[in-house]
Amino acid sequence: MGALWAIKALCALLWTAGAQAHEIRPAVADVEVGPDRAQVSIQLTAETLVAGIDVSALENTDDAPEAAAYDALRALSPEEMAETFRAAWPEVSQGLIAEVDGTRLDWELGTVTVSGEAAIELPRDTLVTAEIVLPEGAAPLTLGWDAANGPLVVRQAAEAGGDGYSAYLTGGALSDPLPRDGVASQSIGAAFANYVVIGFEHIIPKGLDHILFVLGLFFFSLALKPLLIQVTAFTLAHTVTLAMATLGIVSLPGSVVEPLIAASIVYVAVENIIGGTIGWRRTAVVFAFGLLHGLGFASVLGDVGLNPGQFVTSLIGFNVGVELGQLAVIALAFVLIGLPFGKKEWYRRVIAIPVSAAIAFVGAYWAVERVFF
Repeated sequence: MGALWAIKALCALLWTAGAQAHEIRPAVADVEVGPDRAQVSIQLTAETLVAGIDVSALENTDDAPEAAAYDALRALSPEEMAETFRAAWPEVSQGLIAEVDGTRLDWELGTVTVSGEAAIELPRDTLVTAEIVLPEGAAPLTLGWDAANGPLVVRQAAEAGGDGYSAYLTGGALSDPLPRDGVASQSIGAAFANYVVIGFEHIIPKGLDHILFVLGLFFFSLALKPLLIQVTAFTLAHTVTLAMATLGIVSLPGSVVEPLIAASIVYVAVENIIGGTIGWRRTAVVFAFGLLHGLGFASVLGDVGLNPGQFVTSLIGFNVGVELGQLAVIALAFVLIGLPFGKKEWYRRVIAIPVSAAIAFVGAYWAVERVFF
């Protein structure tokens, strides 16, 4: 019964991974604070706000009670969605927080630009500009939004020769005080912790493709040495390309990287089915695929942005978060599968091969979808 339960749990994960979903992504707010007003430009998913979805505990909008409303909004043209967002602004703006000395301020809506590029099965970005009139004095501004709206990145651009500010806010947290003259300061520890969280969340719960790849490594062999060799090769590789891509040394479009990541999932899963022992070829292939996954991780940092003044700290923090997420996946797989069933004579036939086949199917589905759709 225990083995059957474990297989059902893994199948549920794979079904979720293969299903069409509208992913929930953090919004990014760029802020310019002046003596008497602040200009805010926010890249967000307008449909979740208008539909009133509480995304704080969701992985995609298909799980929300308001999923039908979201889908109807997503089907609107960019022009129709922009007008709908404007009409909903009085209610939507209640969830946006701007405070000076504890006094909440109003947001005056500016432009609304809805992207028309993404396929309807995917979330689309909306760029919203707003102005906040500040009270007299020099008291700084703090920004944020309701926890129900999900993660929010608040960025304040660096002045000439100085450091910028970037904060990853969750749970309804507010930014550090943003001064009217100069840029907010952020400690090294705070920046590191912010990017550890971003890196971890990119694996759990948002990185289903990376989760399946790591599970592919896990089901190759439960012996510690093969697993350590594969994870080490994967970690070294994605660390290299993550740093190089973030520095602008290497760049590949997502239309190339994402299908290849899906193909990497298929490869490791199929090789699990074929069987074999760890060797230079498997290690080299895992390393090569790690290079690809590093480029995928870099796209996340491209969306969120790194603080130029704390570049190394932020990059290391993000990578640590990714590693913690991968280790959490492996640890959970060991607890649920490896420890109770790994030594059973039927383990490979009943669990490792069928689950690897399911992983390969999902990877193949993604590869075709990302190339043709």
